[in-house]
Amino acid sequence: MTETPPLHPDAAAPTDKRVDELLGRLTLDERIALLHQFTPAVERVGLAAFRTGQEALHGVAWMGPATVFPQAVGLGATWNDELVRRVGDAVSAEVRTMRARDDRVGLNVWAPTINLLRHPLWGRNEEGYSEDPHLTAAIATAYTRGLRGTHPTYWRTAPVLKHWLAHNNETRRDTTNSSVRPRVLHEYDLRAFRAPVEAGAVAGVMPAYNLVNGRPNHVSPYLRAHLRTWTEQGLLVCSDAGAPSNLVDSEHYFDTHEEATAAALVAGVDSFTDHGTDSSIMVGRLRRALDQGLITEADIDTAARRQLEVRCRLGEFEEIGPFEDVQEFDTEAHRALAQESAEQAIVLLKNDGLLPLPEDARIAVVGLLADECKLDWYSGTLLHRSTPLDGLRERFGTERVTFAEGADRVRLRCDDGRLYVPDAPESAVAQGAEAALDPALLAGRTDLPPLTTTRDAGTELALIDWGEGVLTLRAPDGRYLSVAEDGHVRASAEQPGGWVVQETYTLEPHGNGHLLRHTGTGRYVSVAADGVKVADEGTVFSLEFVERGEEAVARAAADADVVIVVAGNDPHINGRETEDRTTLALPPHQDRLWRAARAANPSTVLALVSAYPYAVPDAHTALPALLWTAHGGQAAGRALARVLAGDVSPAGRLPQTWYAADTDLPDLLDYDIIGSRQTYLYFEGTPLYPFGHGLSYSSFAYGEPFVTRGGEALEFTFTVTNTGSRTADEVPQLYVRPLGTAVPRPRRQLLAHRRITLAAGASERVTFTVPFRDLGHHDVARDRWSVTSGPYELLVGASSEDIRHTAQLTVEGDEPAPRPVRTDGLEAAAYDEQRGTEIVDRTKISGDAVTTVDDEGELVYSDCDFGDDGVSGVRVEAAGEGVVELGETCVITVPATGGPYDYVTLHADFTAAGVRDLRVRLRGGVRLARLTFIARGTTS
Repeated sequence: MTETPPLHPDAAAPTDKRVDELLGRLTLDERIALLHQFTPAVERVGLAAFRTGQEALHGVAWMGPATVFPQAVGLGATWNDELVRRVGDAVSAEVRTMRARDDRVGLNVWAPTINLLRHPLWGRNEEGYSEDPHLTAAIATAYTRGLRGTHPTYWRTAPVLKHWLAHNNETRRDTTNSSVRPRVLHEYDLRAFRAPVEAGAVAGVMPAYNLVNGRPNHVSPYLRAHLRTWTEQGLLVCSDAGAPSNLVDSEHYFDTHEEATAAALVAGVDSFTDHGTDSSIMVGRLRRALDQGLITEADIDTAARRQLEVRCRLGEFEEIGPFEDVQEFDTEAHRALAQESAEQAIVLLKNDGLLPLPEDARIAVVGLLADECKLDWYSGTLLHRSTPLDGLRERFGTERVTFAEGADRVRLRCDDGRLYVPDAPESAVAQGAEAALDPALLAGRTDLPPLTTTRDAGTELALIDWGEGVLTLRAPDGRYLSVAEDGHVRASAEQPGGWVVQETYTLEPHGNGHLLRHTGTGRYVSVAADGVKVADEGTVFSLEFVERGEEAVARAAADADVVIVVAGNDPHINGRETEDRTTLALPPHQDRLWRAARAANPSTVLALVSAYPYAVPDAHTALPALLWTAHGGQAAGRALARVLAGDVSPAGRLPQTWYAADTDLPDLLDYDIIGSRQTYLYFEGTPLYPFGHGLSYSSFAYGEPFVTRGGEALEFTFTVTNTGSRTADEVPQLYVRPLGTAVPRPRRQLLAHRRITLAAGASERVTFTVPFRDLGHHDVARDRWSVTSGPYELLVGASSEDIRHTAQLTVEGDEPAPRPVRTDGLEAAAYDEQRGTEIVDRTKISGDAVTTVDDEGELVYSDCDFGDDGVSGVRVEAAGEGVVELGETCVITVPATGGPYDYVTLHADFTAAGVRDLRVRLRGGVRLARLTFIARGTTS
């Protein structure tokens, strides 16, 4: 056997030289092959096979058992950067350990997701950290540092940030356009990505499916114009799954896949995730694009080099890998960290003194999530499991804790009898025990007998209504009714799950009964000779209620000293990847349960366990205590019990605003947080619970702050004292509010935060160092970042609304000035206000234009300086067809130009002088790119 040559004999050589030498040893076809997610080995140079993409959002996902930490939004709720860094460190250690056992485990991890939680109805709310760019950037930086590791040269894993850019909707997610004005782009969306990249622990980013300003993210000019300018380190841009094909197939942005692939490569995409493990399709497109002259070998080499740089950083090219001795998996430290992070993620929303619970309390724990430890799409398989019921019984004793789930108990009857779940044969039970480590295997099993019917009593099923008419049905042995590939209905699933959930149903009225529609297939449950299956035509069923869930809850509540109602969501149902929510309301079934508990026992606590906020104003008014936690991973139940018992004082803080009603929300697809007054930054209503909110079992006093200035930063110093009787954490938060500004600025904006632990009576001096740059905003008139001269108010407190002290600061910076439109003209997208418009792509490569949404819109440009002598005309650069109106008298008709990218320049008389606001109205399908003004007395 011929010995495989080393990848590079000189291990001391710089990374770029080692990569260049290896690149030079590869043929063109081998270099092209590197650009697919699954790259083949090149044995003649000792290059192993490699794949980009290992999900690791809150633990190693999809690769079997691993430590499961709280969901990302729960990690955000800890407001604890150092804790999250330790979580990232543990996850990266488990990635390396699992990689040593299974080479399918990848070292290029696609985590974290740092899309800002702008809108709480986004189905993937669970994946983000916060609605605030500062908090998101801080938590993301901490997690990526943990994933990267502390080795001075080599990376333990290579994190890729998701999803670039302005992505907050699953509804038509591959075809919708996020209209992002320049201020929102620079002040909001880009800020979340920039800090982690500048911190040096990020290997790359993944573009999102959607379009931004009319252009798909996978051909975004912002990759080059912004992302790659933030660091001198090479960044690997990995496409989202299937997105390269979307450029043609669903978005119709390019006519051919060769054009689309070339455009994505040139824009900066380096790794194409498309067509699964079959690389031949994408490799073929790249080769044909090269042959057609759409890309060059240099374009191929640039992307291939970025791939190899990441692999070099991971230590792949060393004779002895730098992390071969890592054996940290499901350690005692990891288990303790999972519990600590779950405890720190719990937010006490309200407490009228009912909590913490007395040691001798008789507790009823009730609700649909009371005995659940739910996982989401990006979870690993549980090695350990703790439900709220488990945790409370462990903490208070089994004899002091009673349980009622609150599911409706029903039988389903049809003309053939009642539905019946047959017993599983012993062989199938044994196989089920083996498959229990992977619940997905249970749902698809065909070795279990399908449901049938009987003339006897039939099987009593637990029916849970998760809201919006979506139901699950569960057999007495705990298995959910699921549909396998053969179409039969079986009690086979441990939990609802999978990319297409096969365990949910809806009831459709039909005659004197209901059809039971299976949501996964869209077909109807039908009784057939060979068992119950799904078919195009369904059997009509009637529901026989054995017991309503609220009846069982009321019985348990009446016999207890205190009731804990555990409500929330299943992360695979009604709000997940591919599916947005439609309401903030708690599902009616769960709403009935807490009301039944409260009616039977006023000492009722509502513990919400969910991936997103709810609007629960009635519960807030009626109940003495409420808590919220994201799904907390393997230690969720124990953590909740310890907080309820007072072993841990809660100190989690809300990472996003909890609104009081759906009417407080803008349209899901409205990305203009300034114009529609979104998030705590701009929201002018009264939230149910504000951003940063979270109560404690202790109390804290804030000392008078003082501010010092030096260099390019300010220091804000104050003292926090624990004035309570127990050790507890506090999270002081520093906000800024510009005073007297001419442009709309946030009501207040988070500048700094810190989670601290104080013993009873102890004090700590806290100093926040804030760069002056962070006080600024994007000046659309000059297209640059600006810190404006004037007064600013600094506010410190326990939440965005619980402000304890303020201090004023006068800043010497940029003087406010009108827009120099007479000399510089106006970019259409650089407006101050708008109505009925959206930003679209000026060309497929770069630039912005503005068009109407429903054939009519208006743009406002404030403080435009037309000069003392004024202007006498205007030139309009526009495409499409329609009308542009300036003021009351200037009307410019844009004839059909031939296409959306066929711009013409039209001239019209227009007079204006001095400083004034300019209103521009658009009608029809016109796309306005730019306005240029002609000074009075000139002819050109």
